[in-house]
Amino acid sequence: MTSMTMAYSAPRMGSMSSAARPSRLRITRRGRRVLLALAAIPLVLAVVFAALNGGAAAGSLDAGVDLRTYTVGVGQSLWGIAEEIAPASDPRDVVLELARLNGLETFEVGIGQELRIPAKYGY
Repeated sequence: MTSMTMAYSAPRMGSMSSAARPSRLRITRRGRRVLLALAAIPLVLAVVFAALNGGAAAGSLDAGVDLRTYTVGVGQSLWGIAEEIAPASDPRDVVLELARLNGLETFEVGIGQELRIPAKYGY
């Protein structure tokens, strides 16, 4: 019987061919431009949408509504003002309308703040 011995040695790092080496991703100039465009498109659309929506919303808040101003006094709340200017109406509806009309994010008002009041409330 003959025995055969095979010797195997692992290749050294320097001896690997370029085809066997793992390559890093390289982005060409054209690839960078495509990625930049893909990232910029949603941002541009968001800015355009915000500009168009903001302009439409600001114009439609009081379009065609006869308005008067009301200055908030000491100790007054939006609920109390709603009861004062429209005693025959539901205060919840009046408060919501005043908040929307004046662009209020909360239902709090401050002393000296001027509110726009629709003339239909007879104030």
